[in-house]
Amino acid sequence: MAVGKNRKLYYIDHCLTPHESIPDGAILCEKERIIALGGASAFMKEPGLEIYDMTDCFAMPGLIDCHVHGAGGFDSANAWKSSRDDLNKMSINLARHGVTTFFPTLVSDEKQQMIRNVAALAKLIEESYEGAVPAGINLEGPFINPEKAGSQNKDFIYEIDLEFAKELIEAGNGRIKLMTFAPELENAEKLIELMLENGVIPSMGHSMADGEATLRAIEAGARRCTHLFNGMPLLQQRRNDLPLIALTDDQVSVELIVDGGHLHPKMVDLASRVKPRDMIIGVSNAIQSSDIDVEESNGIVRRDGLIAGSTTTLEKGWAHLTNYANLPETLAAACFTSNPARDLGLITRGELKPGKKADITFFDCQTNTVRMTVVQGKIVYHSEEF
Repeated sequence: MAVGKNRKLYYIDHCLTPHESIPDGAILCEKERIIALGGASAFMKEPGLEIYDMTDCFAMPGLIDCHVHGAGGFDSANAWKSSRDDLNKMSINLARHGVTTFFPTLVSDEKQQMIRNVAALAKLIEESYEGAVPAGINLEGPFINPEKAGSQNKDFIYEIDLEFAKELIEAGNGRIKLMTFAPELENAEKLIELMLENGVIPSMGHSMADGEATLRAIEAGARRCTHLFNGMPLLQQRRNDLPLIALTDDQVSVELIVDGGHLHPKMVDLASRVKPRDMIIGVSNAIQSSDIDVEESNGIVRRDGLIAGSTTTLEKGWAHLTNYANLPETLAAACFTSNPARDLGLITRGELKPGKKADITFFDCQTNTVRMTVVQGKIVYHSEEF
């Protein structure tokens, strides 16, 4: 057997690990793992080695989108009547945009319908896919504050019901990884305890929580905030509440929707200056909707005048973050790769490092567009130019 069998070597202009930038780099993969990376001159050609000359591109870990409702024709809200082929379209579509891992996200719904959708998604996630890998389920509700429902249907927003929460968790069969809740609701601490016992990350959001309720939730174990500044009170100089505490408490990681519409660039800059750099998580909040009542403009989707989501893809979000916050490309890249991986416990993803999964996105050095996406060592997308 040839020494290089099942090995791929990628030559690149530079590599963002993302914690450092390696110029004139190369990445060596064997099957689904990275086995070495560094300067290109350190690698020798060997029999059977597949070599890819990507020297007009740079590489970074595959993007992780942990808050995405739909793409490619698939809508998580319709999981109950969807097949593996339907979710596969979302998987392939996201891979075209450099995403290698994603979390299908559900909003609040009628109780039995929500349970049915969670169960359907949990089953679908067990299948194999041709693009990005669905790694878990994100529930954006239903125990949120109707005053900050946004575009969610207020008829399907509930006071905290621990029995209903248990039913959702049971339907998820261990696949629910995130749940957004409002800390001010009665029994919030009990809900946090239930989530943590079942491996679900409590995320504060769609809330009017004051400082006291927010701190109680943090003390109980909530360490994450859903799309900071959106779905919560306005940041105000004489008021201590959820956005101020989430912004200034170093225990709390925060999602940012960096699509140019959900947040003013200066608010993105503010968060990037204040938060520890490893506590910022870029998300797309992308939706796939056939709803005739929604309007889309410049990547922002609105329903009845309210922002309902985004059509801006994640690779554009990381480019925006670099521009809005004047972050070095290494730190901006971390917000979409190693930061969500750390927050979600994805210990084999989010970094280009020996032993990690070979989840790699290659960007054109001139245009910053995705040229190729590798998921677990397999090339799942490449541009026509490649």
